[in-house]
Amino acid sequence: MIRQFELVENVCSYDGNADEEMLNKAYVFSMKAHGTQKRASGDSYFTHPLEVAGILTDLKLDSNTIVTALLHDTVEDTVATLEEIETKFGPEIAVLVDGVTKLSLLEMSSASDSSRQAENFRKLVLAMSNDIRVLLVKLADRLHNMRTLHFLKKEEKRRRISLETMEIYAPLAERIGMQNIKDELEDISFANLNPEARESVTARLSFLRERGSNIVEVITNELQDTLETAGVQAEIYGREKRPYSIWRKMERKNVTFEQLSDIMAFRVLVDTVEDCYRTLGTVHGAYRMVPGCFKDYISTPKRNGYQSLHTSVIGPEKQRVEIQIRTREMHQIAEIGVAAHWLYKQKEGEPETQNYRWLRELLEILDHASNPEEFLENTKLEMFQDQVFCFTPKGDLIALPRGASPVDFAYAVHSNVGDTCVGARINGRMAPLRTALQNGDQVDILRSKVAAPSPTWENFVATGKARSAIRRYVRKQERSQYADLGKAILEKEFRAGGHTYTEKAIEGVLKSLRQTTVNDVYAQVGQGEMTSRYVLEKVFPGLKVRRHAGDLLQLVRGRSKQPRKGGDHSVPIRGLIPGMAVHFAGCCHPLPGDRIVGIVMTGKGVTVHTIDCETLEQFSDTPERWLDVAWEIDGKDPDTHVGRISVVMVNAAGSLSTMTAVIARNFGNISNLKITERSTDFFEMIVDIEVRDVKHLTNIIAALRADPSISSVDRARS
Repeated sequence: MIRQFELVENVCSYDGNADEEMLNKAYVFSMKAHGTQKRASGDSYFTHPLEVAGILTDLKLDSNTIVTALLHDTVEDTVATLEEIETKFGPEIAVLVDGVTKLSLLEMSSASDSSRQAENFRKLVLAMSNDIRVLLVKLADRLHNMRTLHFLKKEEKRRRISLETMEIYAPLAERIGMQNIKDELEDISFANLNPEARESVTARLSFLRERGSNIVEVITNELQDTLETAGVQAEIYGREKRPYSIWRKMERKNVTFEQLSDIMAFRVLVDTVEDCYRTLGTVHGAYRMVPGCFKDYISTPKRNGYQSLHTSVIGPEKQRVEIQIRTREMHQIAEIGVAAHWLYKQKEGEPETQNYRWLRELLEILDHASNPEEFLENTKLEMFQDQVFCFTPKGDLIALPRGASPVDFAYAVHSNVGDTCVGARINGRMAPLRTALQNGDQVDILRSKVAAPSPTWENFVATGKARSAIRRYVRKQERSQYADLGKAILEKEFRAGGHTYTEKAIEGVLKSLRQTTVNDVYAQVGQGEMTSRYVLEKVFPGLKVRRHAGDLLQLVRGRSKQPRKGGDHSVPIRGLIPGMAVHFAGCCHPLPGDRIVGIVMTGKGVTVHTIDCETLEQFSDTPERWLDVAWEIDGKDPDTHVGRISVVMVNAAGSLSTMTAVIARNFGNISNLKITERSTDFFEMIVDIEVRDVKHLTNIIAALRADPSISSVDRARS
């Protein structure tokens, strides 16, 4: 435990204006206030504020911050009051102590962890917006508590505190540039949240250390010689990356420890910015650079003020090493962040507390958040989106945002490659198009001249270029599909009214329809924005268009097991892309061979239902929205459709395997399976099967009914 005179001497050694009397008074006041209180470790409680003060002294913070550290628990844990603090130490110290105390009063409880954590974070942001030294004291307080966390007996409590530290305090430390504190907080939290993983990483590091005990020294010396030969005066030192940093990279890249080649980092400190770039040129001239691993944070600093040049090279001993090049001043800021500026701000008489853009942004979010949970959700403290670097088969490098898919890769190569993409090989193996790419992947895009972008790609692409290309194609295709559908609907309407359809007739009423071209009219009708009856009335003014009620009723009541051929009054749907102009209803899953009817949905085109679908009752009062549609089947249609069946299966070993085998033998493909009810005797489930038509599905149902492990099977209508 640091003694009183040592603490005062340490502060005075870097702060000539330190108030020695106040420091001594705070030391004695805190020691008396905490009295005989003990910590979980059995040590005197006073050791905690003293250690917190020691951490802040190492950061060379002003004497008021050190006094606050000594007093930060007195109001919460002793009989001392805030009024007493203000009387003895002044209003500035009282405000700082009050800010830290308010945070501590809101401890998380297992009853409402997320709400309490969010509220804690909200209070922290409000407190540090008045004076950021509140955050510095709180971080030092949390750091010492984490260092002594192992004394807590309850594992659940250790994990809870570690999780809060990992999610809130470590990112905040990074945000104000305090890298050392952030690293230590993360590593201790990691040890409590995932001890087995940390142990495996540290064991592997120990093994590598024993195998190449002097590798860091060898690489450091060779780098030093290389720079001295080029006339660059620099200070170099190397270090192993921390276990949590290594583990996070393993998770992010989805690689094993053995596949990581940059577990060592070397820092090169020089005098000026010019020396930084000279050093970079020397390093790249002497060693082969790893593509995609160079970052210039000097010309574009991070939001927390961090500046450095980062590069990775195949360095001495053929080791892949990460090198960070910065000036000594940049290094100080990188290590202790805002604390590095503190002495300069003291000279101006008033510490800087309000000029952090990120803090202002948090306050703006706080103003608009409806509750603390929403605020916490909206303030993820990620500072930069990582990138992945992939290669074409010819070795060209393509940079993409993390989470990008082969579709993003295809569009990054060329728009035409993306438009004709049908599949991808990643590192020589076929992979789904939604696969997230990793650094170093070699991607080979498979193409087809007849292929086209799928509207579903938009759900997983990560780049703006890919998304805009897909949307552009979908808009173009939707208009074409709506126009084809609209033309078919108008032809049917004209025939039903006993008139011959011609485009010239439509051209004559474009002005009254407020459309520019005939295609615009088709698209409006197909999309459901304009009814075919309205167009017919415009072409033949004064004509009263009458629906044949008998025809409509016959369509609703009639059932036929034979495929409906496109007749005079039906609209064929072959060639129309499902999901654009035509949608197949999810309530009845219509199949070729079913008697079907279309419902025109405003702005969405036509939804196709089976004629006996219960949902149709909802549209009984709007007959103008009903559309007689039919399958156009020529026997060569390779398309598959989804049929849904309801199965009751005996709860016995092998039953599920038997069912899937029966479906496979009958050339069906299961696209989805959901168990809806289970008991000791039976399982009930819904199975979606890709089939050619209703006859195909009927054959599968018959085959399933013949199997003794299937109690019952029927076509599902919901």
